[in-house]
Amino acid sequence: MIFSKTCMYGIRAALYVAMESKDREYIPIREISEKLDISFHFLTKILRILTQNQIMSSFRGPNGGIKLAKPPDQITLKDIIVAIDGPALFTECILGLPGCGEDRPCPLHEEWEELKDRLEQTLANATLEKTSDEIKQFHLRLSDSI
Repeated sequence: MIFSKTCMYGIRAALYVAMESKDREYIPIREISEKLDISFHFLTKILRILTQNQIMSSFRGPNGGIKLAKPPDQITLKDIIVAIDGPALFTECILGLPGCGEDRPCPLHEEWEELKDRLEQTLANATLEKTSDEIKQFHLRLSDSI
């Protein structure tokens, strides 16, 4: 896996919120947890990270929950990945060698540079709006239950 479990769950939760926020403002965290089959406490920690990075916004109380901090067409999957896992995927050597570059490449440097650039571009172009629309249109899944 390229992403941490925290990051994968964060992406799935953000996509769920993007899909559901077309009908209501705040989505209860308990609902997200149950629909995506993610531990409530783990999801709460993930959403706290996304809130601290201005991707989500939360509201406490009986009608509270979580919502996107910006319109879904202004949040990309890359934004979520960088907020949770940091930028290393897009900046570091695939073998973890310090100083890897054109002057001192690792055995996979050339291929990784090309893949890394394509991956970064793909994730930067994948907005929550576009991706959540594709989920609905093509009946893609975010969990085994939805």
